[in-house]
Amino acid sequence: YFFKERLMLSEKETNKTNIPGNPNPVTEMNEFMNDRLLLYGHPGLCRTSEELLSSDGFQLVLKHCLKHLTNQDSPILSCMKSFKTSDGYDTHKIASFFKALYEKEYTEAALGHVDRVLLKDFIEELYSYWRKRERFVIFDRDSQDGGIELKEYHNIFIEANEQFKTLILGTYRHICAHVMGDWFKVYRQIPAGMGMALLAEKINWKHPGESYQKLKNIPFIRLSLIYPPLIYYTKSNKRRGKFNPLPNNPVDSVKLDSSRWLCFPAKIGHLIVFIYFHKDYVSHAAGLSNLFELASAQEIADRKPDGIMLFGVDPALMDDQLVGYYEDTVNKVVVGAVANQPNDVDYFGYFKKTALTIHNLIMIERGNLPIHGAMAKIDLKSGKSAHVVIVGDSGAGKSESLEAFRLLADKYIRQLTVIFVDMGSLSMTPDGQVVGRGTEIGAFVRLDDLHPGYAYTEIDRSVFMNPHMGNARLVMPITEYRHVVAGYPVDIFVYANNYDNVDEEHPPLQIMTDPKEINEVFSSGARLAKGTTDERGLVHTYFANPFGAPQ
Repeated sequence: YFFKERLMLSEKETNKTNIPGNPNPVTEMNEFMNDRLLLYGHPGLCRTSEELLSSDGFQLVLKHCLKHLTNQDSPILSCMKSFKTSDGYDTHKIASFFKALYEKEYTEAALGHVDRVLLKDFIEELYSYWRKRERFVIFDRDSQDGGIELKEYHNIFIEANEQFKTLILGTYRHICAHVMGDWFKVYRQIPAGMGMALLAEKINWKHPGESYQKLKNIPFIRLSLIYPPLIYYTKSNKRRGKFNPLPNNPVDSVKLDSSRWLCFPAKIGHLIVFIYFHKDYVSHAAGLSNLFELASAQEIADRKPDGIMLFGVDPALMDDQLVGYYEDTVNKVVVGAVANQPNDVDYFGYFKKTALTIHNLIMIERGNLPIHGAMAKIDLKSGKSAHVVIVGDSGAGKSESLEAFRLLADKYIRQLTVIFVDMGSLSMTPDGQVVGRGTEIGAFVRLDDLHPGYAYTEIDRSVFMNPHMGNARLVMPITEYRHVVAGYPVDIFVYANNYDNVDEEHPPLQIMTDPKEINEVFSSGARLAKGTTDERGLVHTYFANPFGAPQ
């Protein structure tokens, strides 16, 4: 085991197939779910090509690839005819054959019974099939200290995944060289390992009430490692419906198999929200990692969260709603819930908007004003500076305005500091100063909102979602958490208007001074829908806020 020394496992433990903290053998837990490969344990468990080709993970990928080629009636499969059985293919013999090819030249290993050219094509297909899947590994750390100490694991965690990526590339190249009798002349160091690795563990936290005890065995994500660019294709590409209150607390009736759920402890502004999600939606964990600051064990342990979110609950608990929330006034916690209806809710917007709705409800209770908009500190080369808030519903022009500022940067702007790009809140200091704070360290933006080519400059940090469709999105980190929560004074407050044509009556920048007119414009929240939701035409959302108790 790669972790034998660092995890201080005994010799007896290292001879088991179980991963510490997991009650079931790793070999029984690896799974394919809708083109998504989910491995348990850690890729560091495979140290050599021999171990890799002998692993159950390799068997799983090989079987699914053979099934895929069979469904396509691919002519490449003719090179595997000697491994064919009455009910498919003997994948263990194929694995042994590959192990022989890794050690020996083609003629010695194959004994002339497999076509060399078709075999090379099959290897390329298998390698490509692996790389085109969504690949996740979850390492469940069974700590004895409540999850507080983790410093020594960071480098081990990263190194293990890097070594696994190198192992995949080396095994593939070695086998190809022995099949074709020559080595590559050009090498491409592509992300061939896991797309995302998660280190998870259970942490003791303060349960707000008896019903919440059922959540205690669900592990928290402690470390997240992603290999961007990641491109995910979800079943839905827009959200619909409103975030209405639920008649009952979903936590009271929900039934959870702790082995099928994970928790992303998100720092949303100054709040901490536990985002629990079913592993069917694990691909969205990459987006969460780019969007929200991950809370530490010290911030989780022995405290009650401000909010709890359950993503993937039984639809029967949702009162015929896709999404909803419940304010547990007794235990002083807001609970958000999303129904387990993949064809509808398999869209990152439901994660983001539900979590931010929880934030907004709490902000309202605390006397603050949630703002759907963007805020930035702009320092000009002239020496002037200002903190600017732009308010507007989805598609009104908030992101486009920030993008315009960015394009002007070289000529006019000395520095642009983003405070929030979608959701923030306003509060007032004792001396009457309005202060703005944000919620997210990242941005969930439409590709169409960005200047052509900008997405490519951020490709090495981004998670792309359905880039081939309308409302294509990417999630990318955009600011530091310290700026999000610092609290900056608001100097300029702008409403984004995308529904009036610019003319004499509506100049590009209109200064409003009449309180009655201002109240009418902001309260109506007018916006021309741009396909980010199921809305069409000119729509109205109170104070341009599409979520957070609009009723």
